[in-house]
Amino acid sequence: MNMRVKIHHEGTELLYVVLAFLLAVNIPLWIWVRPLAWAIAVTSVSAVLYLLLANFFRCPRRVFEGNRKDVVVSSADGKVVALEETFEDEYLHCRCIQLSVFMSILNVHANWFPVDGEVTYIKHHPGLFMAAYLPKSSTENERSTVVIRTSRGQDILVRQIAGAMARRIVTYARRGEEANIEDHLGFIKFGSRVDIYLPLGTEILVKIGDKTTGGITEVARLHPSANA
Repeated sequence: MNMRVKIHHEGTELLYVVLAFLLAVNIPLWIWVRPLAWAIAVTSVSAVLYLLLANFFRCPRRVFEGNRKDVVVSSADGKVVALEETFEDEYLHCRCIQLSVFMSILNVHANWFPVDGEVTYIKHHPGLFMAAYLPKSSTENERSTVVIRTSRGQDILVRQIAGAMARRIVTYARRGEEANIEDHLGFIKFGSRVDIYLPLGTEILVKIGDKTTGGITEVARLHPSANA
């Protein structure tokens, strides 16, 4: 696994603003406030908070080194919280396998394409901001749906879902463009979830509770004859 880490552009402006605010608070403390213990304490807390924020917006560039044929990789860093047969009624209109990964505030929040193919459908849905681990968040929370058609003609649906703290979903995918499992599909700010809908007959390689790495962890293998 080859990874290069940088700060995601979604967080650059916020990090500059927060840094300016923290400097405006901390510099006067060091100049005018005595004893210096107050300045040391506030600066220490400020540094920890800033590092946590920077950690949230980290953006690793990942290279998938496995066998790409029929592979489905996780779209997100996090933990598998749902794995079940369900009926998808927005685009696929059929029964399929739902595989959901929940991202905590400590996870990378960039999202990857789960399969190689062509983007055929994109739609953003306004909605609620319930806890993203709840099952009904898939259909009631603010969300963005992306469908990728593989070279075998199989439609794989990915849904970015906002959580209780997540207030902004960014989707970079565009209809008609090529999807690559090493590329970012989008980004979700502050605690959220990604659902992947797979054809029945797909070989599932993970289980509930497993931790995944976006763009790297193989979560499933598509069966050549399975249709979504």
